[in-house]
Amino acid sequence: MRLRHRDGQTVHLSYCTNVHPAEDLAGIVGQLDAYAVPIRRWLDSDVLGLGLWLSAPVATALAADPAARRRLRAELDGRGLEVVTLNGFPYRSFQAPVVKHAVYQPDWTTRERLDYTLDLARVLVDLLPDDAARGSISTLPLAWRDPWDADRAAEADRRLAELATGLAELHRQTGRVIRVGFEPEPGCVVESTTQAAERLSKIDIRWLGICLDLAHLACAWEEPAAALARLHAAGLPVVKVQVSAALQALDPVAAADHLRGYVEPRFLHQTRAAACADAVEPADPAHAADDLDAALADGLPGAWRVHYHVPVHAQPDPPLSSTSPVLRAALRELFDGPVAGCDHLDVETYTWGVLPTSRRPRSDVELAAGIAAELAYARAELGALGLAPAAPSEVWS
Repeated sequence: MRLRHRDGQTVHLSYCTNVHPAEDLAGIVGQLDAYAVPIRRWLDSDVLGLGLWLSAPVATALAADPAARRRLRAELDGRGLEVVTLNGFPYRSFQAPVVKHAVYQPDWTTRERLDYTLDLARVLVDLLPDDAARGSISTLPLAWRDPWDADRAAEADRRLAELATGLAELHRQTGRVIRVGFEPEPGCVVESTTQAAERLSKIDIRWLGICLDLAHLACAWEEPAAALARLHAAGLPVVKVQVSAALQALDPVAAADHLRGYVEPRFLHQTRAAACADAVEPADPAHAADDLDAALADGLPGAWRVHYHVPVHAQPDPPLSSTSPVLRAALRELFDGPVAGCDHLDVETYTWGVLPTSRRPRSDVELAAGIAAELAYARAELGALGLAPAAPSEVWS
């Protein structure tokens, strides 16, 4: 969906397809009919944006085959779907039975991560609507925090320089701008905006910037206004925002039985107590655990926020809640001013399939309805900030 900010800029709103990923092109096209088209119809929108996730093998194949890229673009166009952003964080097998720490491999110290991201950029150039101002790709914030040392940091710096060079060359060849956003995440080398300002200060901001995931921001117990001011002061552009909410327990002892319902084997659910807000090291075991079951066993003190993306439009059963107030505060900071703070918004709730049974969709139809409800919520929040529907041809440049 396209919305127009008061500054005249078009803001693209999409949902991320990593919630129902496929590992081959035929599967991806099949899911357009199973999910995306029904979602677009529920929202009564002429065009629906997708934050497309492509596994590394699919990205490699598409990058090498212009005809296949044209076919995928035609499949999207024919269904009223458009792509301005890709999710390049998971490399492959994102909905495998067990993902956990594997989602951080390969990291930015490797050639594989660079090649994957540049393949995605080559694909995105041909998927971008002709009137879109630019494309974006989100990626992991360098690596998981351990192991990490000066040698690995230097290697990552070299890969990021090669990435910027590759994106600049792609622009020279095609005229299209593709930017990559590093996504601070609990437990990684870059977990907070403070660490982003410190560890990404030398990137080439013509092509690289930040992907701000609002659930991750909440888990770091950061205030959106201060976080965005910190990124601005560091000169780091927000190239993409992932509209998401985390699980919150203000009294984890009282909520322990409810929290156990969210322990599951597929994804990592880093847990942060409120004390990490002012900590130099957010992942300090004194106020942090790398998964929810560990947090329950350790009994972290104080209120918790859990890296468990919950549907943005619906609160968990009490006494649990979500960090949706942080989400709304961040949207106000980004869009309730004279200039839009970003133009790519992607609703990213990839956890529908592992929610507690009573809250989990029982069919494809229910999953599509849930995603549509999330997008309707996001559209309404942006509408309350003055953003109005925009026609496909109305694009700010």
